[in-house]
Amino acid sequence: MADHDLTGFTRSRFTHEGTTRKVLRRGEGPAVIVIAEIPGITPKVLAFAEKVAAIGCTAVLPVLFGTPGRDAHPRAHGSLKSGLYTASSMLKVCVSREFTLLATGRSSRVVTWLRALAAHEHKRCGGPGVGAVGMCLTGGFALAMATDDRLLAPVLSQPSLPLAVNARRAGTIDISDEELAVVKGRCERDGLRVLGTRFSGDRLVPGDRFAFLRHRLGDAFTAVELDDSDASPEGVLPPHSVLTEHLIDEPGQPTRAALDEVLDLFRTRLLQETGGSAAP
Repeated sequence: MADHDLTGFTRSRFTHEGTTRKVLRRGEGPAVIVIAEIPGITPKVLAFAEKVAAIGCTAVLPVLFGTPGRDAHPRAHGSLKSGLYTASSMLKVCVSREFTLLATGRSSRVVTWLRALAAHEHKRCGGPGVGAVGMCLTGGFALAMATDDRLLAPVLSQPSLPLAVNARRAGTIDISDEELAVVKGRCERDGLRVLGTRFSGDRLVPGDRFAFLRHRLGDAFTAVELDDSDASPEGVLPPHSVLTEHLIDEPGQPTRAALDEVLDLFRTRLLQETGGSAAP
């Protein structure tokens, strides 16, 4: 792929508690907050957002890092420039106080801003509630956002925080015990369903992390775990990004089935009560 010029996406800004960020949007209907992975909103993240819009939702993409539309694949800009771009996005996250990479038992500060964005988009877009997809370093953000009753469809795609540098961090996720208790209460009381995706050999998302979520959330947590051999060979890194870089978007492919399950969650939770589109 090449850089995406953002055609088809509107651009605006959202401010909460003095922090202003750019936001991209596409589609109509209930909002789904699409939180990109490192290095940012790549063409494949935008392609996922287009699929969200195609089912009758509004894809809302906050710009947390990186340059929207830039293709990070070495084929687009060469290995050196692509590597430097990815490193610069990662450095921004590492030095920012809004992201918690290693600490256990708490969510990143940026989640407060994301909850406010979700509330704003729910008011703007309507519908029964909001969906959210976090990816890689942002994967657990969708879980922490679900303390808000307006978040009806949280998806954790390869949630990678806290970084699994030891067994204790591998067997947890970036959310406080208090917040997780709220989410668990919603699962038991309201039937909230949490969906997670990962490749089985992904060291950034150890199996113990999903085991932890199964233990804490019970049947409310649905784990979609794929074999590494299911990943697209076009990905630069080992199998990791289920919905974007390692997606094989063809019928019958396990990654396509995982994508369809994510979209079906949005249809079920956000569109049934509104009579929205059920387009594939």
